[in-house]
Amino acid sequence: MNFTAPESLIFWTTLIFIIFFFLLKKYAWKPILGAVKGREEAINNALESAENAKKEMQNVTADSERLLKEARAEREAMLREARDIKDKIVADAKEQSKVEGDKIIAQAQATIESEKKAAVADIKNQVANLSVEIAEKVIKEQLSNKDKQLKLVEDMLGDIKLN
Repeated sequence: MNFTAPESLIFWTTLIFIIFFFLLKKYAWKPILGAVKGREEAINNALESAENAKKEMQNVTADSERLLKEARAEREAMLREARDIKDKIVADAKEQSKVEGDKIIAQAQATIESEKKAAVADIKNQVANLSVEIAEKVIKEQLSNKDKQLKLVEDMLGDIKLN
């Protein structure tokens, strides 16, 4: 083997490369590929986890929006129901106050009517008493004089004949 310098350099470089390649293949290649594969799996797992988290976040967002819509609808229904109850209570109160007012007015009218009848009866009694007193005084005065008595009797007899 008689090599020249450039040939020997190529030979030794190739021989060292082949030996180095076999050593790397036997001792370093599998751990390097394992580390790269592990790193790739870790990255894929992280991407998958991120994708799952994104999907879950979308689901949570959709659920929260659905719950928010349901809560708003329920709030609106409660407000509507409260308004209806308020309107019913106000209407019932108005109706009840109208009935009570009509009842009070009827009682007041009945009281006024009974007081009016009592006042009229009292006035009639007073008029009758005054009439009797006046008649009594007139008759006393007329009967105090004998001539006036006779004239009164004659006048009354004359009225009877005319009737």
